[in-house]
Amino acid sequence: MNYGFAFFPGQGAQAPGMGKDLYENSQAAKLVFEEASEGAGLDVAKLCFESDKATLSRTENSQIAIFTHSMAAWAALKEAGVEFKAAAGFSLGEYTALAAAGVVSLADGVKIVSMRGKLMQQAADSIDGGMAAILGLEDSVIEQACAKVTSGVVRPVNYNCPGQLVIAGEKAALAEAIENCKAAGARRALPLAVSGAFHTPLMAKAAAELRAYVADFTFSAPKMDIYSNLDGKVYDCSNLPAHLEQHMISPVRWTQLVKNGMAAGLTSACEIGPGKTLTGFAGKISKELTCKTVQDMAGVQAAAE
Repeated sequence: MNYGFAFFPGQGAQAPGMGKDLYENSQAAKLVFEEASEGAGLDVAKLCFESDKATLSRTENSQIAIFTHSMAAWAALKEAGVEFKAAAGFSLGEYTALAAAGVVSLADGVKIVSMRGKLMQQAADSIDGGMAAILGLEDSVIEQACAKVTSGVVRPVNYNCPGQLVIAGEKAALAEAIENCKAAGARRALPLAVSGAFHTPLMAKAAAELRAYVADFTFSAPKMDIYSNLDGKVYDCSNLPAHLEQHMISPVRWTQLVKNGMAAGLTSACEIGPGKTLTGFAGKISKELTCKTVQDMAGVQAAAE
């Protein structure tokens, strides 16, 4: 079976027990978990299968867990003969897309994602920040609501789909932006269960440290197109350390990314990894985009049919 997009989820998709069915029923997936454990210096299978929700939700744990689960599902799909024309990942998922497209090896991807998770956890612990999803407003109205804030840093960060945009920033600034959005007619403003102001300038120190870390790795040309969170266009891998630094402090422009892919003929997709978030976004971005969810062996088998 052939698909257009391989979609890889970001932080927040984690759930206790994730990936266990893949591990037990696909040799290719089991090897991914084993290699990830070796590279990360921890038992990733145990982390995914036995951790409670609170443990998995810590950034330093959720990122390596989601990356490993997604790569295990990817390996099982490839083992089943499923092919894709392009890859894209939401925030953390962009690193999975880079590994799936062969830009980084699995072993190096594990190391880079592990470091990213640790750096972002440190940043989250040092800043009193948060995130909130704003529903029912035009993007431009939310952008204006954030621009009016005077109590600190707050930015639009995740352009998820029409009518849903996530904002992030310092707690006081975030609260002010939420009130501005409500005054502008937002249907709902939902604080997210994260402590970090991700994809804002508040991540600048962590982003610079990540750039320095990844500068020592070797990167290869992609085996398929990768669509970037930064501008929604096909990835330019010529200066990956600089790109990944900018990626950590810039918005995720998912809506534009999906629209650009569809304009290039990518009208089918599989969400590969835990959760169904990107599948939900796909339906709201375009009714012309069909998207399957691949979390376990049943999903792999369905995708291959």
